[in-house]
Amino acid sequence: MTVLRELGGRRRASREKENLAAYLFLAPWLLGLLLITIGPIVASLYLSFTNYNLLQPARWIGFENFSRMLSDERLHNALRVTFTYVLVSVPVQLALALLLAVVLDRGVRGMAFYRSIFYLPSLLGTSVAIAILWKRVFGSDGLVNQALALVGVQGQSWISEPGTALSTLIVLNVWTFGAPMVIFLAGLRQIPTMFYEAAAVDGAGRVRQFFSVTLPLLTPIIFFNLVLQIIHAFQSFTQAFVVSGGTGGPADSTMFYTLYLYNRGFGNFDMGYASAMAWVLLVIIAGFTAVNFLAARYWVFYDD
Repeated sequence: MTVLRELGGRRRASREKENLAAYLFLAPWLLGLLLITIGPIVASLYLSFTNYNLLQPARWIGFENFSRMLSDERLHNALRVTFTYVLVSVPVQLALALLLAVVLDRGVRGMAFYRSIFYLPSLLGTSVAIAILWKRVFGSDGLVNQALALVGVQGQSWISEPGTALSTLIVLNVWTFGAPMVIFLAGLRQIPTMFYEAAAVDGAGRVRQFFSVTLPLLTPIIFFNLVLQIIHAFQSFTQAFVVSGGTGGPADSTMFYTLYLYNRGFGNFDMGYASAMAWVLLVIIAGFTAVNFLAARYWVFYDD
């Protein structure tokens, strides 16, 4: 019995040492989680109920920041701009990504090269350099107007006109279709060929196979990309900030919600109001995500 107790004690000591080593390795991540993620989240929740300008102590004002949003016309416009951006750019981007994924899945020669080229905009699309390039492309003397001049069409400064400024940012977001395209391509590779063979035996052509076989079996991937891209679109900031110079463009036509939040927090030093806006954005994104999950049961097909 004494020997068994000694063996048990040694095993417990060994497990405790292993646990201690594991916690030591996890310590940097846990500290980052507490200090960089959870800490600022809790602080912003508190600040959303205060009047805080970075220079003076925060003063508790309750729900006043949220009630001020009801009469903030620039906030309402920022919501309209952001909703338009999300509801237009995300479906078009996913449709283009799916189309190119289907084309590449047909066994195009040099597919690895094309896949890399198409994915490149997703890596660069949210960078400052690409946003500056986009500003040059759609400027008064940019590439778009130079191309139009070749066919005798007089161009304009597309980013300086309220009617077209937002469209240029929508095109920029659609252009970054590489990430969802790669995910679609991986999903297409997982569809068993026997379904296409059975459809071909029944006389289904390419179009019929796409709508009757490819789309139903690809709906989980479509749902995954849809949720990710909606969240990403609501968080868009760099493009609007660089293209508009941080002002929101002509007549606030590119004043995204995130850009207005930034201007209120770091431009007007109204950190309490900006924190409240951040939590409203969180609720909006959570609402869209919840609606997608609730609607998914009616159109997402799982083979199990």
